[in-house]
Amino acid sequence: MSRSWAFGTASRSPFSHPSGFRGRLAGLVMLLTNDHQGVVDLLAVRPGDQVLEIGHGAGGFLRRLTATPAGMIYGVEPSAVMRDEAARRLRNEIASGRVELRLGTAEDTGLPTTSIDRVVALNNVAIWPDLEAGLREIHRITRPDGLVVIGWHSRTAPSRLTRRLALPEDRLEVLHDTMRRVFGAAERVELRSLTAFTATR
Repeated sequence: MSRSWAFGTASRSPFSHPSGFRGRLAGLVMLLTNDHQGVVDLLAVRPGDQVLEIGHGAGGFLRRLTATPAGMIYGVEPSAVMRDEAARRLRNEIASGRVELRLGTAEDTGLPTTSIDRVVALNNVAIWPDLEAGLREIHRITRPDGLVVIGWHSRTAPSRLTRRLALPEDRLEVLHDTMRRVFGAAERVELRSLTAFTATR
């Protein structure tokens, strides 16, 4: 089990690498508690954009992405259970060829260099084992002028379920500084349920 760069320990939570019954239950909780309309607005998906969600869980945000003018939507997820749950919910979009789901991680997406216009990762960056490796892989696959949005549970307006997951300010600063180093610049945006960081390649 990998150690988190943010917490310094290996998480045993079913939310970090969902598997079995507890993993499916965690996926359901994520579907019911995550409301990220503000992220859709930040992404500003353009007609024909190639969009990737890293750590898509049970597919709630992927479903939102299908309502945008994206040309192709990819999902990369380390949990086979969550990949299968998302595939079940998006079976029509997968059958049509508009959505493609694959097993992978932020550090190893398996996608070609400069192939993605919009990359989003929600509520999983803090459990990556290597923050810089993940961001460098995202930089590699993002096209010039492509946009990256990375969010974690809000410290300003957390729900009762996510309050204990909020990162301390010094960890948020590490994330912000690492994004600036990898991408050259990054902005912090406080949304209702997320602290989000954006960067352009």
